[in-house]
Amino acid sequence: MASLFYNAGKVALSNGTTAYSTDTIKVALTTSAYTPNIDTDDFFNDVTNEIVGAGYTAGGATLASKTITQDNVNNRAVFDAADTTWTTSTITNARYAILYKSTGTPATSQLLCYIDLLVDRSSVADTFKIEWDSTGIFYL
Repeated sequence: MASLFYNAGKVALSNGTTAYSTDTIKVALTTSAYTPNIDTDDFFNDVTNEIVGAGYTAGGATLASKTITQDNVNNRAVFDAADTTWTTSTITNARYAILYKSTGTPATSQLLCYIDLLVDRSSVADTFKIEWDSTGIFYL
């Protein structure tokens, strides 16, 4: 999975307004019709073409079992969470997974990063699952 951080998300991490371990971090799915703009997209209300389908709730799912670990072997901090699933879902052409800090209001929910799933993915009355990379969702 390829990922990229929104510039506003970098600032939020740097100035401490986003705490990955304690804030509610959600993942939402969009189609390839969403064109992420890392320079100007800053809040979830900037995200377009979110998936609509049975078993998928607008705004996505909350990441569970979040961890931040120190990896001294590779000299980095690693953010990870449990794999994310939507059970008995019908999801068509999901291309991007958008991570954001949810405040419950799209206009104040800070965008953090997006992950390109590399291909359009779908499910039909089945489980849609994002299996996060074994090395973590991202690392710094």
